Amino acid sequence: MKRQLLLGVSMMAEADFVSAILPLLESSGIDVLEWSFDTFYTVDEPQWLADLLNFYSDHKRLLGHGVYYSLFDAKWTERQDVWLQKLKAETDRRSYNHITEHFGFMNTENFHQGVPLPVPLHPELLKIGKDRLLRLQDVVEVPIGIENLAFSFSSDDVSEQGEFLYRLIEDIDGFVILDLHNIYCQASNFNMEIMELVNLYPLEKVKEIHLSGGSWENSIYTKNKRIRRDTHDDEIPQELFDILPDVISRCSHLEYIIIERLGHTIKTESDKQNFLRDFKKVKQIIDNSDPKENLQHQWKKKNRVLTDPMENLLLFDDQKNLNKFLFESQDPETIRNYAFHYFKMHNWDPEMIHTASQIVKKWNPY
Repeated sequence: MKRQLLLGVSMMAEADFVSAILPLLESSGIDVLEWSFDTFYTVDEPQWLADLLNFYSDHKRLLGHGVYYSLFDAKWTERQDVWLQKLKAETDRRSYNHITEHFGFMNTENFHQGVPLPVPLHPELLKIGKDRLLRLQDVVEVPIGIENLAFSFSSDDVSEQGEFLYRLIEDIDGFVILDLHNIYCQASNFNMEIMELVNLYPLEKVKEIHLSGGSWENSIYTKNKRIRRDTHDDEIPQELFDILPDVISRCSHLEYIIIERLGHTIKTESDKQNFLRDFKKVKQIIDNSDPKENLQHQWKKKNRVLTDPMENLLLFDDQKNLNKFLFESQDPETIRNYAFHYFKMHNWDPEMIHTASQIVKKWNPY
């Protein structure tokens, strides 16, 4: 029996984005919507947006994608309790097929915005991640998934992330979002083959694929080298279209493919047409794909009694200091020589340390 793969978009509230997807909405071309619910935790949804999300919810075609939970924060705070309370309220009022979050950490002390930074595969970090996932699973009655990162400090972290994700989700019978542009970034930045990286992930656990575009930055260390960034502001690279049929065939539990684009980056008619062209190309690949039989997975929530949140203050100190050093643009060698407890900084790429500093400062301008 051929699998039914549903194609959708990550919903954005900006007028330019809504204008771009309007033809798809009017033709019922968007099978499923993914909504980053916590981006509206502190603001009111406009009525048109609430109506659209409720429509997809009512038809069992709404996916929830978290941004700010910060899975590997080593210190439990009121912020995380509030985040989970709001998630519970959101899932009580809307029906989500599943809830997902990003691998990594971002929020320590005053650094309350940003993008997730990676962590190495270490038993203590795995314990923290599993604890945070159990708390997330405790408040919702649907499966939980984790998305792979676009950024790493070293090739070792890149190679280990698939195994890390597999071990992370096993206690909750979770799943993986395989973001192919994130893997494209890793492959480009560390001179690896993209399908070799794809095959390091537990593809039997992949339920959703993300596709997006990004940008290039010139290296400040190596002549004629460019750094790939997951900025969600351009067309999907052709390399991802080339591998997508093969990836689909390898992911036996795949159900959803989501195209991501930041709402404020579709500024011109050309941007709009390029976005629609990408959508149609993915749709054509899905229609022409011939995946193997649909392997149904019956998920059932496991009832658990949770104790106090796990904390690791040495790890928290590492995270706090790393964010501080990156924000202050400390020299990469200074960071590599710092006596971290858990980070394997001796093999960190100076180029990626510099890139991380740019990311942290972009999202924490003050």
